[in-house]
Amino acid sequence: MSQWRRCVLGCASVTQLFGLPKEEEKKNQWLKFIYGTRPDQYNLNIFLCFRHFTKDSFVNWAQFNSGFSKRLLLKDGSVPTLFDQPGASVSQLQDTGTTQTRFQEVGCQTDHRQTISVGTQSVASKKMFSVGTQLSRGTLREHHMRSKGTQATVSCVSVGTKTTSRCDFPLSSTSIKGQLVRPRKRPRLEMDEEEEADTSAEPAELLDSTYNPGDFVLTEESDMSFVPRTAYADDKYVVFESCLRELFDNCPVCNTRCDVRRLRIGTYVAFNQFCPKCNYSRQWQSQPMVRSTPVGNLLLSAATYFTGASFIQLEKIFKAMQLQIFPSDTFRMHARNFLEPAIIHKWTTDQQILLQQLKQKGMLRLCGDMRADSPGHSANYGSYTVMHLESNTILDLQLVQSNEVRGSYRMEKEGLKRCLDLLESNGLEVDYIVTDRHPQIQKFLRERNIAQFYDVWHFVKGLSKKLDKVAQNKECVVLRKWLRSIKNHLYWSANSSKTGPEKVAKWTSLVNHIQNVHKHENPIFRKCEHLDRVSRDPAKWFQPGSMALHKVEKILCNKRVLKDVEKLSPHFQTSSLEAFHRLILRFTPKNVVFPFLGRLCRLYLAAMHYNENADYSQATTSLGQAVDKDVFPKSEKGECSERPVKMVPTYNYVDDLMRLVFEEVFEDPVPFAEEMHKISIPKDLVFQYERPSKEEVAAQHVSLFSQVAGGCRRIDQPDQETPEYNTGLDHNPDLVLNSPSTS
Repeated sequence: MSQWRRCVLGCASVTQLFGLPKEEEKKNQWLKFIYGTRPDQYNLNIFLCFRHFTKDSFVNWAQFNSGFSKRLLLKDGSVPTLFDQPGASVSQLQDTGTTQTRFQEVGCQTDHRQTISVGTQSVASKKMFSVGTQLSRGTLREHHMRSKGTQATVSCVSVGTKTTSRCDFPLSSTSIKGQLVRPRKRPRLEMDEEEEADTSAEPAELLDSTYNPGDFVLTEESDMSFVPRTAYADDKYVVFESCLRELFDNCPVCNTRCDVRRLRIGTYVAFNQFCPKCNYSRQWQSQPMVRSTPVGNLLLSAATYFTGASFIQLEKIFKAMQLQIFPSDTFRMHARNFLEPAIIHKWTTDQQILLQQLKQKGMLRLCGDMRADSPGHSANYGSYTVMHLESNTILDLQLVQSNEVRGSYRMEKEGLKRCLDLLESNGLEVDYIVTDRHPQIQKFLRERNIAQFYDVWHFVKGLSKKLDKVAQNKECVVLRKWLRSIKNHLYWSANSSKTGPEKVAKWTSLVNHIQNVHKHENPIFRKCEHLDRVSRDPAKWFQPGSMALHKVEKILCNKRVLKDVEKLSPHFQTSSLEAFHRLILRFTPKNVVFPFLGRLCRLYLAAMHYNENADYSQATTSLGQAVDKDVFPKSEKGECSERPVKMVPTYNYVDDLMRLVFEEVFEDPVPFAEEMHKISIPKDLVFQYERPSKEEVAAQHVSLFSQVAGGCRRIDQPDQETPEYNTGLDHNPDLVLNSPSTS
């Protein structure tokens, strides 16, 4: 919470602030309460604290009063009514009792202490458990709390009294000649860039000129309070070792210099403190230990893996900041024993639930496509994805290695076969499937009696390449003006037709249309549906009998093209599947090599992310207007187009995986490992070749700089100087020709 925000009525506390509402009627009531009347000019960024509202104005008053909620939530339409409570506390707004807040310790802690507010008519004690290490009463004395940081004080509120005492415990300070001096504060602007506003309700890119920060409830949490949570869900901080050692330099009993020893395991650090004078000793740990595994190490591995990040890049960041981290072998051990079994278990469970839900809805309408792990025709892995078109969810994802099917060309057919076998084993029937025009897929689906439609985008992509090549000729300049119209006509033919012959009739009518002839001989489609217009520029039409018309007609009315047009998908396309393939790049980049199981788990993570955010809506402004953005796609060649801005995606699947790892898999990994071992993992490609010895490899190695021009090279004396130019053998027995065809 920024310190510049204050209650407009002069209240000192900034713990619970509420901004002006959006509704004009309620805003006028707030302004009338503050100013007595509605002013013509006022600041939009004004706030009122909780003291000016009754307890009935809050939604979660009981939860907040019991300590189960961090902040108060104001009801819609609430209006401030209280003026006479400028110094009231939260507990004084209720009718009965006082509020007692319990604090639980996290990590390894030592002595518990009580903070008592002194100087008032009543003395109230409150039991406080600090986060991390808790020191004894002696460590809180002034001469034990010196550091190089910034001095701060802790406010201790007496619960049940009418006064607030301030315990000035200097958390850290700068010492000058034995005195504690506050460090000089840096000059502040109206709004520092380092301050973070509470904009969790809307993404930052959606805030326009109508954005009002007063529309959100602003709160500030006390430094001493937190909601009890499990160890992996607890808040973490970056702490410097020099600041930690200051807590253990002196004995809290006799103030003698202590012997301090450090133990580090990855991100885990422990300090053993021993006083040689009074034999006082203790151990402090930075994070909990479960058996022999630090929770923070496993948590960092899980967060890296589940979010699709790279441990190598993370390690570079940590080393640049001098942050301590465990080696890559530890990360792979965590992934193999805990993380990958959890991913496979969650994907299998979610998939079975989804298949059971679709089983009650009848036959499935699917789309499928394969994605290779590398560009070109030499892919090692191919992942085939099947998506349910009506719900826009990933049903199955199969990873195929090229040596399983004798080449990368056959991976797509094998992936589709595995997906269909899985659906049939769960009692699901396929109505039709939308794919590209792969010849093996066409034959395979005909054999299984499954209806197949072609994706229009893939068809347009192949047809456009041929038309663009023809448009480069001088006699076909008129074709350049018709390229976009031809693409649009193909989409219209597929979308507006109910049968295959109707698609072909509308498509072939394009040959007459580009000649300014709009009546056709085909009885299925006799006339163009557009309005009759007389063109004033006859140069834009194709001339009958011209070379340009002949070449275009040869492409548009090709026998295979007409056959494929008949099977174009009328409604659903594979555009959503292509979007999922782009998402996969975030989890499995093509320039990174992953093992089979690691790649499969990352594909499952991408599918979880897509299924969770498949239908997230378009973003809107505070006034409810849809947000769009201007883009310049490469395919449009410089033309600007407008696309909707989506809401910020969610990552609930990561939270579910975290709970699964720390609450189930880490406790008993055996059943999860058995489930993972059921997956058939093929051998790597290198195992099909005989591995030579290092001596043989070194002997066969020939440097490019030792080759001789003219196709000759030395074979028995690699260290001998080779002539820079050579036009023949020159009767040298040390030179042989590389080409076997040369005698």
